[in-house]
Amino acid sequence: MNLAIQSSVRQVASADVPGPAIELRNLSHRYGQRLALDDVSFQVKTAEIFGLLGPNGSGKTTLFRVLSTLMLPESGKALVGGIDAAAQPREVRRQIGIVFQSPSLDVKLTAEENLRHQGHLYGITGSALQQRIDEMLKRVGLNERASERVERFSGGMQRRLELAKGLLHRPKVLLLDEPTTGLDPGARLDLWQYLKLLRDEEQVSVLITTHLMGEAEDCDRLAVLNAGRVVALGTPAELKSEIGGDVIEIEAANAESLAQRLQQRFGVAAKSIDGRVRLESTAGHRFATEIVEAFPGQVTSISISKPRLEDVFIRHTGHRFWNEPEALESK
Repeated sequence: MNLAIQSSVRQVASADVPGPAIELRNLSHRYGQRLALDDVSFQVKTAEIFGLLGPNGSGKTTLFRVLSTLMLPESGKALVGGIDAAAQPREVRRQIGIVFQSPSLDVKLTAEENLRHQGHLYGITGSALQQRIDEMLKRVGLNERASERVERFSGGMQRRLELAKGLLHRPKVLLLDEPTTGLDPGARLDLWQYLKLLRDEEQVSVLITTHLMGEAEDCDRLAVLNAGRVVALGTPAELKSEIGGDVIEIEAANAESLAQRLQQRFGVAAKSIDGRVRLESTAGHRFATEIVEAFPGQVTSISISKPRLEDVFIRHTGHRFWNEPEALESK
């Protein structure tokens, strides 16, 4: 094969492989002396549901604001569809749909009127706008409630209408900030089914911030954030496989002392966290029996579980998910 043909083949192959929907390169940002984002780098693939999992103060909100062009980072780059969010914010806004945690609907208007105003913001008018409104209301199951005021809608219905607003201009990337806050389990399930349809049928890339472990399990991949840093990155299954066995938690009168003695006796990495001893073992049930027999009368209770995402968080940070200081990110 000559050089000209080889070059042509490479160009065709590269055209078939889309670039990342979102790419963060060494993103950092401070609020005064507090480092909210610390050298954050990762990519979100095309047609992927990607989760940002972290407690309060972990950097989720700051990262969401950067991606939605609401603020500029101190350093690093945020690219959406290859476009720099800081240098070309208008172009990025055409690529993204946004659903904020706080409601953005005018409840005194009808569902159709809310979407019509949204369409005007993006320069969509006339029959093209009406066709898109009808399409979106049908897609989110609200076409029969189009002329009804939003104040009469349930929380789940309002959330679906928020999604319709965010998707009205056919964005390639959908950004969702804690989208299931305040929803009942049925409404959460409906929302997630719709997000998966968007990913599979329309090839929309979805980035979702969440503090809910169960919700994070439904994501294709996750970035686990703590104190502004990405401490773990991968699919939920990949992250949990890091544990490599069972998780054992022990209640004892003196957890710190028992953790030290377990390390000395068995050579295991036992830690005292919130008054409980935590350790990992490839044969949890058998090892739990050995522990009870080795320290008679010192174990109040003992539990064995398969790895969870919270165990991944503990492994990387040394503390539980909800023990983060309640330092709110700057508004």
